[in-house]
Amino acid sequence: MARIQIEGGVPLEGSVQISGAKNAVLPILMASLLSKQPCRLKNVPHLKDVTTTIELLAQMGAVVGLADQFTIELVADSVSHQEAPYELVKTMRASILVLGPLVARFGRAKVSLPGGCAIGARPVDQHLKGLEALGASVRVESGYIQATADRLKGAKIVLDTATVTGTENLMMAAVLAEGETLIENAAQEPEVVDLANCLISMGAEISGAGSNCIRIQGQAELAGYDYSVLADRIEAGTFLVAAAMTGGHVQARGAVPDTLDSVLQKLEQSGADISTGEHWIELNMHGRRPKAVDVSTAPFPGFPTDMQAQFTALNAIADGTGIVRENVFENRFMHVLELQRLGADMRLEGNTVIIRGVPKLTGAPLMATDLRASASLVLAGLVASDSTIIDRVYHIDRGYENIEEKLGQLGARIKRLPAG
Repeated sequence: MARIQIEGGVPLEGSVQISGAKNAVLPILMASLLSKQPCRLKNVPHLKDVTTTIELLAQMGAVVGLADQFTIELVADSVSHQEAPYELVKTMRASILVLGPLVARFGRAKVSLPGGCAIGARPVDQHLKGLEALGASVRVESGYIQATADRLKGAKIVLDTATVTGTENLMMAAVLAEGETLIENAAQEPEVVDLANCLISMGAEISGAGSNCIRIQGQAELAGYDYSVLADRIEAGTFLVAAAMTGGHVQARGAVPDTLDSVLQKLEQSGADISTGEHWIELNMHGRRPKAVDVSTAPFPGFPTDMQAQFTALNAIADGTGIVRENVFENRFMHVLELQRLGADMRLEGNTVIIRGVPKLTGAPLMATDLRASASLVLAGLVASDSTIIDRVYHIDRGYENIEEKLGQLGARIKRLPAG
């Protein structure tokens, strides 16, 4: 397996282009199943999860091609296999997002129960409950979800938890259902809004996306789309934290400040000067050591769980004591043991980690455990003395496009090593 080597101690300086959002690209790619007409998606990042999604859609019979480096063209008029096999779904939890579109357009779906990062239980019961409310017959057998329906019918759906993929799946199912659907306690994340905007461009009638109540008027059919995905707020946040940790000065080009309010507030509390424009965010630490901050994760617009690991790393070298509480996933502190190998002073108590910042970390061999944990190890390596080598970096490649190249452009001494 490939590894990443980092020689720490260099303040990051310069600007970096933020890629399209992984968590928006994947559902929008799945939405191509809702139409017979050609679809064109721009600003697509080069990620392992995108490749897996393309492979899944092609296996179903969709025709997928590249128009240019960052644009994918899809035609799903000849889809003949309404099945998502375990071999693909086990590597990427977002594969569950084919369920709603397949049942809505074809009347049947067979989708393996999902896998993905080992960060805790993420049940799909809300997806199944919502599809049943829309009139689908759903059963789980031998590790597969099997759903059938003549035509889905609009319904009122009250989600027990504000699940992002659940909201997206049900929204895609409802756009072809007969009548009106109301999704209450819907997820409010920017990626949900981006999917809704894409569906609207296809002819869907959707209101309320970005609030906890989404109203959908079903259509008989949808057109294709020509759409550009929004910038990845988590990638932007990760580079800004990297700048803060190294005492640097970085501009994240393409980033949308409104999607990162809670993160930017915490960075300002850490001592960073933040300036923003419509499509950029700039952070200047003026060479200062960051101050410790307390973080408590929550669904949007709260502090994102996908930024928790990065702020755990920031607190490791910050001035003072920071408390980080993980309220979304119960198994998302696997990076703590690895950060301790670098000399971090951390104590884990249930869903909380108490971090006393130390002046410096010392490089060591590390093992990546999941996507965002991997990013936190890279950030720690940027400020550690000596050399840090991170193994199993395929986790990073699932969510960060060319992370070593982008950090290298900002002055980091980082390189990818072949499997050893």
